[in-house]
Amino acid sequence: MNKYYNRAIIGNKDLTASVSEKGELLRVCFPKIDGRQFVEHFHVGVKINDSNLIYLHNDINNKYKQQYIDKNNILVTNVENNYFNLEVEQTDCVSYDKNVLIRKYTLKNKNKINLDIDFILNSKMISNKSEDFGSKIIDNGIIQYNRDYSFSIYSDRALKSHKLNDVEGAIASGTFDDKDYIGMSNEIAISYNIGTLKPNEKKDINIFIKLGTSQSVESELKKYCNLDVEKEIKETTKYWNSYVENHNKINLKKSNDDYIKKILEIYERTILLYPLLINSDTGGIAAALEVDENREKSGAYSYCWTRDAIFITKAFNLLGMQTETEQFYNIFCRKTQSKNGMWEQRFYTDTSLAPCWGYQVDETASVIYGIYDYYKCTKNKDFLAKNLKMCENAVKFLFKYVEHTLQIEEEDFVKQELKEKYKKYFEEYKHVSYDLWEMNEGVHLYSLSSIISAFNSMEKIYNVLEDKVEKSRLKLEKRNNAIKKMNKYSALLKDFIKEKLVDTKQMILRRNTKDTQVDISIMGAVYPFEIFDPKEKIVKNTVDKINMTLRTYTGAYLRFEGDNYMGGNNPWVITTLWMALYYIKVGEIEEARACFKYVVDTACRYGFLSEQVNNEDKDFKWVIGLGWSHAMFIIVLNELLNVKNKIA
Repeated sequence: MNKYYNRAIIGNKDLTASVSEKGELLRVCFPKIDGRQFVEHFHVGVKINDSNLIYLHNDINNKYKQQYIDKNNILVTNVENNYFNLEVEQTDCVSYDKNVLIRKYTLKNKNKINLDIDFILNSKMISNKSEDFGSKIIDNGIIQYNRDYSFSIYSDRALKSHKLNDVEGAIASGTFDDKDYIGMSNEIAISYNIGTLKPNEKKDINIFIKLGTSQSVESELKKYCNLDVEKEIKETTKYWNSYVENHNKINLKKSNDDYIKKILEIYERTILLYPLLINSDTGGIAAALEVDENREKSGAYSYCWTRDAIFITKAFNLLGMQTETEQFYNIFCRKTQSKNGMWEQRFYTDTSLAPCWGYQVDETASVIYGIYDYYKCTKNKDFLAKNLKMCENAVKFLFKYVEHTLQIEEEDFVKQELKEKYKKYFEEYKHVSYDLWEMNEGVHLYSLSSIISAFNSMEKIYNVLEDKVEKSRLKLEKRNNAIKKMNKYSALLKDFIKEKLVDTKQMILRRNTKDTQVDISIMGAVYPFEIFDPKEKIVKNTVDKINMTLRTYTGAYLRFEGDNYMGGNNPWVITTLWMALYYIKVGEIEEARACFKYVVDTACRYGFLSEQVNNEDKDFKWVIGLGWSHAMFIIVLNELLNVKNKIA
């Protein structure tokens, strides 16, 4: 079975796990959401009387129901095996304050005969030749470990049997034993005897999965062996209930209307998802829980892009997550800024540079825009002052980018002569960058719009901090010169856009200087960067062209013409909501509601939003729980409520 789709996500600030719609544990990531992914597979099954192994997550005789506990990151999966009339309720809970995944199983015999049951776990770790996992039997369980990490499975019941080698050949029968207490395989099987279940009788077994370091794990486990499971689930439930209530700043109310119920479900799931995406130490925000670690279909997802994050922090601000926004800018952005003032394409959430394949100037410009955008929400001058130097360094980089792009020469003759002599040492500023979608190198409308907006934001930051910054003659002169230069370059960029990024035959905006493909990213010049008024004729013409070329028959929007990512021809959630924002800006509220309704109607189970939607069956496509999709949902929801205080 492939693991591309995380149908349900649970976790806390350090441990994140995903579960299939049938209750199979797909991923366990630790520490943090972009930490190590441990699980190749984690299979759970039962041996009943003289049967072979019956998998709980995959058997022809099983029926499934699944739901989250209300306003919670605790998942309940009900499995009914019709052959033996056995019911299993599986509760998956990551303790809110302990790095332990609790899997509580309640087994009920609905048969008329006794059922003797063994409970079996088959765990295989992701490993390679340079870091093979070993395994060691402990009281009531097993530790799977390598040099740096450990994955411990234990229970409140005594271990019946185990298998440390050649597991695949022995597991199917459900009967196995091993003389060794320690082994070198990355795959193990262990079993626990539930005993005899009489008709209508219930019994519980609690499975604990503890992540840690191999050197200290056995001593750590002693603290968790006697956990009160009911208390842990109750306290974690209370924690997430309170979290949702504390962040319900848009103040959506319950309703009997099914459409409003679905909106509320997405809204609450967004509130519950975001703390799982954040690195609580640095403020880094992962785009999503990973779906493609081996990059078989994509460039992977569990990284932090500053570009995505400015949209996500907008949503944070609307949800009362100001602490998380400040942490992102105050810690993550400061630590990830390069010496030349730029931000690279993407990072791990701990601020380390992630694998990149290019450079995007909007990643840098977006940070300045985002910092001032946050100030508009909070009026926190101290926040601006704290990040002033970082913004100034970013502006210097943007100056260089504009000078190369527009071929402006601001340097004196002597410096130019040195530059020619030592050319290779001066070539640190690229004159082109990748576009928003990270597919085409060139000069793009979205990128230039982000720079103009960054310059506008920087000037406003200076104005706000007029009474806080040092007023020495040198400082004032330097600041005034920067403002003059930003204004000059903004004007030149706008002239460049009019000359190079307008299709004069159709009087529409172009996405870049190289082709005439229609692209939703053009709308970035309207929102969020506000370089064009949404009611301008050229914007209206562009939207008409977008509607003719990118709107599918379902009413949602592709990214650009010829988009073939993940099969292509599928609308994206963010593009459809982007168009909703445009329609709100021009007062076409019914068009905006239609876009918003499409996203609501095609949301995944439990309120998760995907990256794309299959245009044929309106089911999810690719990443489930994409932070940017959820951010655009919150932004549009808030805008719709601000228009008429109603969303339907």
